[in-house]
Amino acid sequence: MSTPPDEPARPTGRAPLQPPVAYLPCRLDDEGNLAEVMMVELADGRVALMGYTALDRFARACGEGHPWVLWQTSALESLRELKHYDVAYLDVPLPVALRVPAAEGTA
Repeated sequence: MSTPPDEPARPTGRAPLQPPVAYLPCRLDDEGNLAEVMMVELADGRVALMGYTALDRFARACGEGHPWVLWQTSALESLRELKHYDVAYLDVPLPVALRVPAAEGTA
């Protein structure tokens, strides 16, 4: 008679899974270079970083012409040191008022 294998250990207290990269909405300078990563000020005064897990999700949430930068999620703390944010949201629509029209987003 054989004994059943041990149950695999289930992680406890681990951070939720996150994608390896995120598309972040940004603004470009006149030469088409990254000028800034855009943030959203929430109603309660906190600043939110908006990230998107796939380019099609970014386009739906921010518009086809909005510029983006691809950022390693493991390096988001370095971004926070450059430009403070309080919370980060994934795949949440960017407010329409903050979207860059297609003509402006192309360089």
